[in-house]
Amino acid sequence: MVSFQEVEPSDAALIERVRTNDLEALGALFDRYYAHVFRAAVAITQDGAVAEDIAQDCFLKVHRYANRIDTSLPLAPWLYRVTVNLSYTWISRQKRRRVSLEMVVDRLISPAWLSPDHIAEHTEIQEQVRAAIADLNFNQRVVIVLHYLSGLNLEEIAEILDCPVGTVKSRLYYARENLRGRLGLLNGTNEVAHGFAG
Repeated sequence: MVSFQEVEPSDAALIERVRTNDLEALGALFDRYYAHVFRAAVAITQDGAVAEDIAQDCFLKVHRYANRIDTSLPLAPWLYRVTVNLSYTWISRQKRRRVSLEMVVDRLISPAWLSPDHIAEHTEIQEQVRAAIADLNFNQRVVIVLHYLSGLNLEEIAEILDCPVGTVKSRLYYARENLRGRLGLLNGTNEVAHGFAG
């Protein structure tokens, strides 16, 4: 008896179906990418409820603008671009509120020395790192999120932000320098904040 393994449709095939108002295809894209979009949005906005709204808005835009999506290109960068834009819009409306990047910090902080002796010290350092990242401007926060949390390379980030790779490198460099400056008084910073010491 021959068993046929079901092949998942490509993003391009699903987009083509979304163009015909196929909501099952939209649901398949939602299932495929929701976690990535939500995680990036929550890291930028630091608000789970807002991130859920942004993720839903992102997929509504897939439905609304399906005819404009270039199916010869990967879909993920388009989704990240929409996520960044929606997050920026939300942040710009929340000027009085400090935005921290707890999710990013949790990914960047090393658990290697979380022995009982170091718990209090580690918690204090986490708070200082969170505050330092929260103080970065939006452009620097976004490259930190996309590079360290979403694991994207410089070329992918440049495509998402629609800017030259050199601009991404510059923003990442200055973000690291700003974090180094703000965290410079901490002992063991180079061990704690991965990627900021390199």
